[in-house]
Amino acid sequence: MEDLKVTLKQQIIDALNLQGMKPEDIDDSAPLFGDAGLGLDSIDSLELMVLLERNYGIKLTDASEGRNVLANIQSMSEYILANRKF
Repeated sequence: MEDLKVTLKQQIIDALNLQGMKPEDIDDSAPLFGDAGLGLDSIDSLELMVLLERNYGIKLTDASEGRNVLANIQSMSEYILANRKF
């Protein structure tokens, strides 16, 4: 799972153009949204949903499920491992 977390962090950095960030700068349990974490917003959440669909075959359609899945790197990794299509 650690390899997936590093890969996922790099994919997020690339997809959201988080210049100057490295995977090790992102804590697995830190919130991705809001002031306490990466500070991502609703537009970023759409990008993350596209990333999940494109790279893992996962389509999030339920907003409350999406909030839980996209909470942090740990929750995203666990969801990917349990639901990836390829």
